[in-house]
Amino acid sequence: MAEPGVVSLGDQVVLGRPQLGTLLEALRADGYRLVGPRIRDGAIIYAEIETLDDVPAGWTEVQEAGAYRLRRRQDGALFGYAVGPHSWKQYFFVPTLRLWRARRQEGGFTVLDEARAAPRLALIGARSCDLHAIVIQDRVFTGGGHVDPDYAARRRDVFVVAVNCGEAGGTCFCVSMNTGPRATRGFDLALTELIDARGHRFLAEIGSPAGTALLSRVGSEKAPDDDRRAADEAVARTAASMGRTIETRDIKDLLYRNLEYARWDGVAGRCLGCANCTLVCPTCFCAAVEDVTDLAGAHAERVRRWDSCFTLEHSYIPGGSVRASLKARYRQWLTHKLATWIDQFGSSGCVGCGRCITWCPVGIDITAEVAAIRASDAGAAPTTA
Repeated sequence: MAEPGVVSLGDQVVLGRPQLGTLLEALRADGYRLVGPRIRDGAIIYAEIETLDDVPAGWTEVQEAGAYRLRRRQDGALFGYAVGPHSWKQYFFVPTLRLWRARRQEGGFTVLDEARAAPRLALIGARSCDLHAIVIQDRVFTGGGHVDPDYAARRRDVFVVAVNCGEAGGTCFCVSMNTGPRATRGFDLALTELIDARGHRFLAEIGSPAGTALLSRVGSEKAPDDDRRAADEAVARTAASMGRTIETRDIKDLLYRNLEYARWDGVAGRCLGCANCTLVCPTCFCAAVEDVTDLAGAHAERVRRWDSCFTLEHSYIPGGSVRASLKARYRQWLTHKLATWIDQFGSSGCVGCGRCITWCPVGIDITAEVAAIRASDAGAAPTTA
């Protein structure tokens, strides 16, 4: 291992596989809970890891519309895949959250405070598309006048080890959304994995003072020009091999003027309303709130849980649901993701990760649907919404 040297923000250094393991050990010693890729139930998911040995070495994924399977690689790459069904959303906007609880006492109820302490998380192997998704959710939950206290607490002390993608998935289209495959923001360290005749190593870019301090303790060597070029070439190959593309030019106006597009009925005829697309999406944030009590009426609590705009109950108001048909619900999801989200939050709600395509049981492809709308719209006069 190289002796610890002086590193600074923006530097690029080289880490060997043992040094990367030492880096994870240092994060654990600093009190971080490590969360990274693991194989579970036939997929690469994000879960707690102890050491680098827990990361799925030598595995990749094959992804297409409605299809996912693992496949062995010909090398021992630690990050030789794209993204699985999980995103980092589950650690910040948690699937189930108790908002408050109350206990009956004589003369009324006492509301008990909910602790907002959150573990220090280190995200290991975060991809650029998911880092952009975190920024989007930050804007939703902390960017306005009403900050979500639980989300803010969970986001407060997070260390991010990003990975630049060396292989595109069959449903990826991050290049179209300008969200990858190179990590450009939101990380403390960004790794590019290199495996060649010179060995197995990682080019690391320092993205924060915390990353600088950690690498100074672990030890590293300045990246030679050959490794810099090799890393750039690896990311360029990934960008050129995207599994999907989507044309985003004027997409907001395109969708606004096609709310009565004939093909919505065809998509609705295929859609199961299962909500898989919204559950795997790293930016969707629909939630429902439920009040529950025990049979004796002595204890009550309010719980927030993930919901989806694909459920009939999500748009329910007295008198019925606003979006009673699958056609209306699919249209709501796609137009919100790619159009009205821009009006709400100033950016698209899609980061091009492709999860909604892979994990749709019937293989509905958001890129194909937008392409069909654009083809049908060709020659139509532009409108403003």
